[in-house]
Amino acid sequence: MAEVHYESATRIYPGTEAPAVDGLDLQVQDGELMVLVGPSGSGKSTALRMLAGLEEVDAGTIWIGGRDVTDEQAKDRDVAMVFQNYSLYPYLDVAANIAFPLKMARVKKAERMRRTREIAELLDLVPYLERRPSQLSGGQRQRVAMGRAIVREPSVFCMDEPLSNLDAKLRVQMRAEIAGLQQRLGVTTVFVTHDQVEAMTMGHRVAVLRDGRLQQCDTPRVLYDAPANVFVAGFIGSPAMSLCTVPVADGAVDLGGGARIDTSRVPVNGHSSLVVGLRPESLELAGDGVPARVTVVEELGADAYVFCTGEVGGSEARLVARADPRRVPAIGDRVSLRVRGDEAHFFDPESGTRL
Repeated sequence: MAEVHYESATRIYPGTEAPAVDGLDLQVQDGELMVLVGPSGSGKSTALRMLAGLEEVDAGTIWIGGRDVTDEQAKDRDVAMVFQNYSLYPYLDVAANIAFPLKMARVKKAERMRRTREIAELLDLVPYLERRPSQLSGGQRQRVAMGRAIVREPSVFCMDEPLSNLDAKLRVQMRAEIAGLQQRLGVTTVFVTHDQVEAMTMGHRVAVLRDGRLQQCDTPRVLYDAPANVFVAGFIGSPAMSLCTVPVADGAVDLGGGARIDTSRVPVNGHSSLVVGLRPESLELAGDGVPARVTVVEELGADAYVFCTGEVGGSEARLVARADPRRVPAIGDRVSLRVRGDEAHFFDPESGTRL
């Protein structure tokens, strides 16, 4: 078993007051692919490095497979790290790079060669075994870095933004390859990214961090359908959820243009206004609804998104609607946005938590 458990884990860098990771409580199941996601400075890479033994833990505990590894050296944790810059040895060929951890562990040459060949076949690297990293593409170098981690047969993989140096098309291909490989190997994996699309397409579960604190951890579907607070609602989803602060009156919020949403299903708790969240698919171009002006149109082939500004609740708001790609308005056009009220999300205007 290789469960990973962060128990109130905290890291405070010298010379700073605010923790980089603040009391993180998170459990990663055996064989799970857990993605840590958040903006720059959210603490996701620090949390990963704490697990790998590359950062100290100032308070709390980290467990791997039921063993307290908080004070253990990185080499004793049975964790393999895949870095953003691959960290390959430029003077070694692919075979020697993959086999390097086995050589350091004094594994016999015949066994090293056998395991290296197995990994190369798994990752389609056999034709490149005699090449050096400089002779490989970015995707091939990434697979070599993966091979060097896999050959160790560790309890846990730690991956720190391993796809960020690749072009867009190769990133999509590699994230599918990594997810499929992890599924076949069944090794507990903690994967860090700032790209929420990457997080949503790869993770069995996704942990969203902000300012060193865990905001929500759940499956991608739950994060999208039931974000725990305003931050998660605005961070998860592409394009992001439209968020507007709207007054409550007579058991409903009035978005303008006759668009009213009943609030009887949510605990208003005496608030005079609520934050209303609407996904792009909950807004549609129609003959009636919230009046708005088109500012940007994104045409993506099968989908189109129309970015608008309109007055909602007495103040200007940004609204994004999914549109028929065969009939998109032009920038500057005046449009009406019909609201699917039963799909609206409501948040406390003070704490930002979901109602």
